[in-house]
This record gives sequence, C-alpha cells and structure tokens, in this order.
Amino acid sequence: MKLNIAVLPGDGIGPEIVEQAMKAVKAICDKFGHELSYEQALVGACAIDEVGNPYPDNTHELCMKSDAVLFGAIGSPKYDNNPSAKVRPEQGLLAMRKKLGLYANIRPVTTFPSLLHKSPLRSDLVDGADFMCIRELTGGMYFGRPQGRSEDGDTAYDTCVYTREEIERIVRLAYEYAGKRKKKVTIVDKANVLATSRLWRQVSQEIEKDYPEIETEYMFVDNAAMRIIQWPKSFDVMVTENMFGDILTDEASVITGSLGMLPSASVGIHTSVFEPIHGSYPQAAGKNIANPLATILSAALMFEYAFNLMEEGTLIREAVAASMDEKIVTEDISGEGKAYKTSEVGDWVASYITKK
Repeated sequence: MKLNIAVLPGDGIGPEIVEQAMKAVKAICDKFGHELSYEQALVGACAIDEVGNPYPDNTHELCMKSDAVLFGAIGSPKYDNNPSAKVRPEQGLLAMRKKLGLYANIRPVTTFPSLLHKSPLRSDLVDGADFMCIRELTGGMYFGRPQGRSEDGDTAYDTCVYTREEIERIVRLAYEYAGKRKKKVTIVDKANVLATSRLWRQVSQEIEKDYPEIETEYMFVDNAAMRIIQWPKSFDVMVTENMFGDILTDEASVITGSLGMLPSASVGIHTSVFEPIHGSYPQAAGKNIANPLATILSAALMFEYAFNLMEEGTLIREAVAASMDEKIVTEDISGEGKAYKTSEVGDWVASYITKK
C-alpha cells in the first residue's frame, strides 16, 4: 500500500517527538512492505518566523493532497508573553481545523501496567481501562450565534446550536470505530434539560437501528462524568457534543497517569490529523528529554484509522508497551530508574518493530 503523509513537526519539542514517530512509521513500512511518501511543512511559531503566517498556504496544500497528517505541537513563549502580537501560533491550529474540516476529535484512553501507580484512581479501577472519547468539534456553544454581552455589560449569552447533519456524521463515526473495537457506543447528552441534546438523542436513536450488532447506551453528561471515575472500564466508545467532550476528555486523560502517553486524532472532511494531546513544552525543546510515546501512539492511530491497517497499529502499540515494561522511558515517567533520551526511546521502539 502507498502511504502519502504530510509531516508537520511544529514548535518546541514537536520536531524531536515527530522524528521518533517517523522512525516507527518507517520501520512499519519496511516490515509490511508499504511504500512511504512524506513531506514536511511549517506550522505554528516557526511558520510565523519564516513566512509571517502560522498556517501557510503551501502547508495547507500539502495537507489537502495527503492521506494523513502527522502533527507535533505548536506554541512559543515568544508569542505567549507578547500580548500585542497580532499573529499567534494557535491561530494556525484553528485555521488548520477549519480549512481541513476537522469535525471530530478522537482520544483513546489506555492504561499501562507500569503507570498504574501514577493514576489518581485506585489501580483496580483503572487497570485494563481502554476506551475512546469522540468529541464533536465544529458545533455547539463554542460556535453558536448570537453570542455576546448586553450594552450595559451585565448580561452575557451564548447560543448552543446543532444540526441533524452535524450529529449524524459524528454518531455514525462512533459506530464505525466501535465496530473495530468492543462493539459498544455510549452517547452522552443532557436530553432531560437541553433541546439540542434531545435532537442528539432523537438522531442517535434513528442511527442505532442501522447497527444492531453494536450495543448502545445513553447517558446524561453528569452521570458520565461520575462513571469515568467510578467505573472507567465500562466504556468502549463514548461520543458527545463539543463542550461536554471538552470537559470529559480532560477528565479521562488524567486517569492514565501521564499526559505524555496519550495520542489523539482529528477526523476531517478532507484529511485527518494525528497528534499527541500535550503541548509544545518549550522548556524541553532541543534537550532530547521529551517523551515521544504519545506521538508514536498517534502514528499507530494513523495506521489504523487513516489507512485501515490494524495489524500495523497493533504492532506499534505492542512496541510502546514493551518499552514501558523494559523501562526504556524518558525522565517524566522514569521515576528513580534510568531516564533515556528522546532519541534512544525512538530507536528502541523502531528496533523492536524491526525485530518482531
């Protein structure tokens, strides 16, 4: 199979962690006989410094003609600490989401035995937890209009708007993903209070009939927030609207014990973007100490959900789990053990894939 990838390292630790992920990608392609074609482009602060635009036109053109985008991170203190800056790196991320039509954020939540002691929850609650949060990205209160404040400034208002089309495409996506996993979908809403949630539930109940082989449950968002803490192993694929998803994915991310281990994907109309959920960590840039495993796991997601190459994604996950078991990890999770360099972890994972 020919894999055509756009590689956007970005800022801070982005270039270092993406380099390690590409080592795993190349090892997988060599092992399984895939033809790999990739090209790098600028995004974020480095793009502003180079061309004055955080998401240049040539970067967008590359993304549009690629089958998938592997993305690092954006952000720089140079712009964070300058309140008068007219152009900011984060504007590049927003532009990319809008232009690529990225409508769904996918965050797998997976625990590793060697990190259970770092979770804020008891080990018996999180051991074996493995579920996926799917958040709608383009609708809801964040984008609804009208939005603003009254002339006297004493009243503020936001409008939550959803269309049938927006709900249907992301709920169907959730069922497609569940079909490749444990065949269970949890639809999270607040249908007892909100009109938009009642539309979500109505449309979801119609779609449910098209997937009889998949178990469906409906859950109010407050109950879902409790269930993530009380019984995280009860979930497989959770799908919800924009604001609820923003909150629930952050809650879910902390139960694993390390943000440096969590990948994500943003599924788009034109192409999809695969990236770690952590930021650019500028304090570590260039020091070869950043944890590359979330980015490597993002590459696993890319193989699985951009190319439907499940065996390849599974082998990358196996390699990452093996590196954890062998304690080939960076300083953020090494504890009292030896801390390996970013590049050493990337080399070890790639070598494991090659030898397997």
